[in-house]
Amino acid sequence: MKYQNCIFDLYGTLADIHTDEQSPRLWREMTALYRSHGAVYTPRELQKDYFRIARELEQEPPYVGEPYPEIKIEEVFRRLFVNKGVAAAPDLCVAVGGHLRKSSLEYVRLYDGAKEMLQALRSNGQGVWLLSNAQRIFTAPELRVLGIEELFNGIYLSSDYGCKKPSPRFFNTLLRGQDIPAETAIMIGNDGVCDISGAQSVGLHTLYIHTSISPDEPLPKADYVLKEMDMSKVQEILTQK
Repeated sequence: MKYQNCIFDLYGTLADIHTDEQSPRLWREMTALYRSHGAVYTPRELQKDYFRIARELEQEPPYVGEPYPEIKIEEVFRRLFVNKGVAAAPDLCVAVGGHLRKSSLEYVRLYDGAKEMLQALRSNGQGVWLLSNAQRIFTAPELRVLGIEELFNGIYLSSDYGCKKPSPRFFNTLLRGQDIPAETAIMIGNDGVCDISGAQSVGLHTLYIHTSISPDEPLPKADYVLKEMDMSKVQEILTQK
């Protein structure tokens, strides 16, 4: 088997997604939720502080000096409570985060054939891994809803590690942690910088798929380039001997 391990991005590669964190309705709902727990904001104030705190956290330990920091988003929700004098338990901060995600999510759905492709790789004896720039409190529930959580040998979400693609540290967390030689593995993603350039920096083979939520960028110089989603072609590439 040419590729013993297949490493996948999630959003834009296995699943299509659309969220809207700028929706006025979302921030009215979040304001009511915070108010119900004693933290009084206006919708505009809450929205502004949410994004401000997220930016500020990236400049604090342990993220200082990390070129591609990834915070834990639940800390943002906690600080939004603290700023109004409310002590919030971790479970509440996670629940509030879940509400924001559900309210901002318009849809998340697998691309046609994605699940069957992953199943075929597992049946073929190949390692199947997820390496995603994602918040655990958002993505873990979505993986269960999508029905693919159990199809991965391991799941690596950037919020767990304090860094994100294209950071070589994030890629190496998987490769070294699972004792995977880079030359035996391939990264599959829809982002030319985060997925392809990042993977190439640690010696991985690469498969780029252009999808509707790919960045507006030139096609990258990957080992394989698909100009549109085609899971049967993805499977053919990954299972070649």
